[in-house]
Amino acid sequence: MKRFGLLHHPKISASQTLAQEVEASLRSYGVVAWQASAWDEAEVLRQAPGTDLLITFGGDGTIVRTARIVAAHHLPILGVNLGRLGFLAELQPAQVQDKIEALVDGQYWLEERMMLYAEVKRERRIVHSYEALNDVVVSRGRIARVVRVETYVDGQYLTTYVADGVIVASPTGSTAYSLAAGGPILEPTLFNLLLTPVAPHLTVATALVLPSTAHVHLGLSTEYEASLTIDGQVDLPLVDGDVVTVAASSNVCRFVRMGERNYFYKTLLERLR
Repeated sequence: MKRFGLLHHPKISASQTLAQEVEASLRSYGVVAWQASAWDEAEVLRQAPGTDLLITFGGDGTIVRTARIVAAHHLPILGVNLGRLGFLAELQPAQVQDKIEALVDGQYWLEERMMLYAEVKRERRIVHSYEALNDVVVSRGRIARVVRVETYVDGQYLTTYVADGVIVASPTGSTAYSLAAGGPILEPTLFNLLLTPVAPHLTVATALVLPSTAHVHLGLSTEYEASLTIDGQVDLPLVDGDVVTVAASSNVCRFVRMGERNYFYKTLLERLR
């Protein structure tokens, strides 16, 4: 018997309503289904073991949050778009009921995407670690003063960015903050790291595409506030001397796809318009 998890956005009322409707339909096909808020990490992790597939009802942010939470469980994720952009989502709300039978029958394919793993070292001790789907960002705080980020790739000194910040993005994240900062768009199933400075001053201004084996070390030097941001959703204060290391995660995100395998370029042009 199959078991599906339905994750709704707690601040979008239509999200919970649609999740309830889908749950009823799934049960009519003999599928066990459970519901939770996508923001309730403890409940999602409690229910994850034994679950075959997750369906999220929200925007891209809901999908990204879910991917981080269940990274170690390798659960396929189907996104239903109730947000604004929908880069990551597979279905629109009006399509869901028509696709339930195909989902139950396994008529879909899985797209694997690289994730990132970040560690924060303070006085040579690891004090925090995170999974990320889109990006890891070391940046200034509320005061509009640059930070200095001494950057190494695989132990080799690259440069010291004097900038508002530095982004390390996955191919999935190449269409997010990195794109806004002038970085290139990478095909999302590639396995690369993308290093993009934010408003650099008198330093290397070009984004760099790195192999998936690369380890990026970002050493922070600042007299003011600074922060580490994970996927635009987790914010951690950083202090002078902190070192953030970013590499490819041992986990991958698996998206459920029900359309053509070469969908990305069409979707990209539609979204950028």
